[in-house]
Amino acid sequence: MTTKANENYLGKFAAGYMTWGLFWLLAMSVGAAVFFSHGFVILFDAWSEPEYSHGPLIPVLSALMFLREMKLFPPQPGPKNDRWQGVFVVLLAILLAAMGKLLKIDSFEAYAIIVWVAGIILISFGWQTGKFFWPSVLHLVFMLPLPGMLYFEVSTILQLVSSELGVWFLRLASVPVYLDGNIIDLGVLKLHVAEACSGLRYMFPIMSFSYIFAVLYQGPKWHKVVLLLAAAPIAVFMNSVRIAMAGILMQHFGPEWLEGFTHFFEGWVIFMASVFLLFVLAWVMLKLNPRKMSLTEALDLDTDGLMPQLARLQYVYPSRALITASVFVIAVAAAWPLMPSRESQAPDRLDFTFFPKQIGDWRQYGDEQRFSPLVERILAADDYINIQYGRSPSEPTVDFFSAWYRDLAEDGVVHTPEICLPGAGWEIAKVERVDISAALGLSEPYEVNRVIIQMGEKRRLVYYWFKHMGVAIPRNTRAKFNVLTGGVMAGRYDGAIVRIISPIGKDEPEAVAEAKMNDLLREMLTDLPRFIPN
Repeated sequence: MTTKANENYLGKFAAGYMTWGLFWLLAMSVGAAVFFSHGFVILFDAWSEPEYSHGPLIPVLSALMFLREMKLFPPQPGPKNDRWQGVFVVLLAILLAAMGKLLKIDSFEAYAIIVWVAGIILISFGWQTGKFFWPSVLHLVFMLPLPGMLYFEVSTILQLVSSELGVWFLRLASVPVYLDGNIIDLGVLKLHVAEACSGLRYMFPIMSFSYIFAVLYQGPKWHKVVLLLAAAPIAVFMNSVRIAMAGILMQHFGPEWLEGFTHFFEGWVIFMASVFLLFVLAWVMLKLNPRKMSLTEALDLDTDGLMPQLARLQYVYPSRALITASVFVIAVAAAWPLMPSRESQAPDRLDFTFFPKQIGDWRQYGDEQRFSPLVERILAADDYINIQYGRSPSEPTVDFFSAWYRDLAEDGVVHTPEICLPGAGWEIAKVERVDISAALGLSEPYEVNRVIIQMGEKRRLVYYWFKHMGVAIPRNTRAKFNVLTGGVMAGRYDGAIVRIISPIGKDEPEAVAEAKMNDLLREMLTDLPRFIPN
């Protein structure tokens, strides 16, 4: 398509083809923008983070992919009998977003936007045509942030993998090195592999590029699958190379070289090197394929005739399906602010200021530690306590923290140690869920999260869990579910997060710290219900 033809198409469209179909499409889009407004806020907040800074490019690239796909299907104006499937998809998007709003699960609200886009396409084109546009819709997933808990679980795994590979490369370079968790010990210097070094900030944009690369690739389908799956290992591999090079610089030139190297070798350098490896992989597969094809032939990079596809908006048909979906979305957007808010019937409880200073053999050491106004605002707790207990002045103290909420699902379950501690400089080395009922002498299960954290050579053992109506709940999503199911029936949404931290001695087994924490908790269980009601 020539440039002149492109201008003619766009000129005709701009000249005024406002049809009733386009009117209803715009009306539903406005209603959806209002209803999904919090989902967009979630996206914009995520895009300000380094791991998701590529996010704004994803809708643009998806739109270009969609225009390419439209070229394969000529306009089909007029009525169709297969548009109602799209209405059900739009209803699914509304339901998913509503669940996210009620359960306070941000990821639901963000993902619902993509489901809504799929529904719009199916209504506009009909099922038989619209279903072929799934590649451009699915690509939108790469603009979304991972749920917080999943992010840190994946990050922890990638830290360990990156550390192992980085040490392997250092040993290949004859650099004496010792690996202890995520600490790479070079003798006089230590390199700490933190969340920023896990590779996630490279993996997300590389996976997005790999997805587009696989879609445009014209080779065999198994080639596409390999190219798509190769993105993650390539990102981890290149991140390990970066860690190894940092270790070599520290070993031979000292730590003062590391800062400049880190700034230079992050971001685009890693990304471009990963893209290069992706092209190399495609080239190798083409060479090994019996059907000889060059890499330029294998990539469909034709961009002619994309903009005229926008003029096809004039063919959007004002079908019953479109009008029904538009009216429903507008009605839900208008009615949602009028929905009654949940009112929690919180039972009587003692304020944490009355928490006992002496519990069995344990007594409080030092004053209660209060957070800064900024941290308190982020914590958003209705009441909290943060104190240290010890059995003698010669023993390290055990930290006890609890935050109580009138509505646990509203604020409490998002502030887990797995999310907050890395922000304080601690690294998550190990996470598992354990039942400590036997250690506490209980007949009922008592599940908690058992976490090992580290900062340099310091290590800590952490227990944390949620409590709602006397039940110990390790998972934040399960805590939300409990609050909004059993809590609704009982008219109670109150609950708390409880955390205990004990230091682990330098050459001390974890079991020693764990025994101390279990002893304190066993003594504390009789007092907790006065402050966190069952």
